Amino acid sequence: QVQVVESGGGLVQAGGSLTLSCTASILTFDKYEMAWFRQAPGKEREGVSCITFNGGWQEYSDSVKGRFTISGNNAKNTVYLQMNSLKSEDTATYYCAANVICSEGSEIVAVRNTYWGQGTQVTVSS
Repeated sequence: QVQVVESGGGLVQAGGSLTLSCTASILTFDKYEMAWFRQAPGKEREGVSCITFNGGWQEYSDSVKGRFTISGNNAKNTVYLQMNSLKSEDTATYYCAANVICSEGSEIVAVRNTYWGQGTQVTVSS
């Protein structure tokens, strides 16, 4: 069983930055592709960004491309999401996920055996 724990959410003004961290209980990069999803009240869950096994490829949704950066530290079993130029529409609960489909130019997809964190709230005030 993989345990996934997010941290780093909070309240920030529009235009500001936050960095989310996600730590998994096992060495993930050798086995799982990792991703960040988010869900705002009344909206469907959205795949925001993902990173492949060896960190060699990152994918972003159009809504965050150019503003968010995903990265990983295999030695620390940690994935980061650096969020810059935050907008009010970025307000959501952000979830880290292990074992997703992360392909170039494709939607980020959770699968039946995706492991989820508990979520961390990001609120952007305008």
